[in-house]
Amino acid sequence: MKKTETKAFSSLICSLLLLAFEGWAYYETFGFKVQKRAYVQPATFPRVMLIGMMIFTVVLLIQSCVKVFGTMKPEDPENAPAESLNPVKNKGVLAAFAVIGLCILFTVFFEQLGYVLISAIVCAIIMWMVGKRQPVTIILVSILVPLVLWFVFYKLLTVNIPMGVLQPLRDLVDKI
Repeated sequence: MKKTETKAFSSLICSLLLLAFEGWAYYETFGFKVQKRAYVQPATFPRVMLIGMMIFTVVLLIQSCVKVFGTMKPEDPENAPAESLNPVKNKGVLAAFAVIGLCILFTVFFEQLGYVLISAIVCAIIMWMVGKRQPVTIILVSILVPLVLWFVFYKLLTVNIPMGVLQPLRDLVDKI
């Protein structure tokens, strides 16, 4: 088997792509607004998380390089054939792409539909995808969880979350 078809080689390629993404994301944190008289800045948490991710990605890169460019024994688990990312052959990959698409739709329609409505729709679709087929459970969970979370953030933590078409609900809660 060629080394380019092994799990070690796929880990090498993934670590390089991840490092490129993490470097870009870290660079983007320099555009965050600086808050005066604040010890912890908006960019602090993302930078700490990205540095941690970079450390683990570099470890993966080093391990992959040692396996691919060194001597890898035939019985080494990293010498096994890499899984296919073809969504036609691998249903897990297809589901992952679907969830990525749902996340993109979530961000696109977040302002227009509002947090509660778009969260309920995405939650119901994901519950269906993972095998939950009881309509009552899907409806209750996908409606109640976003509503409770919105209420906690809006009333208790005073975070202003867009309501979109459900703006009358916010007005009703404000009157209470």
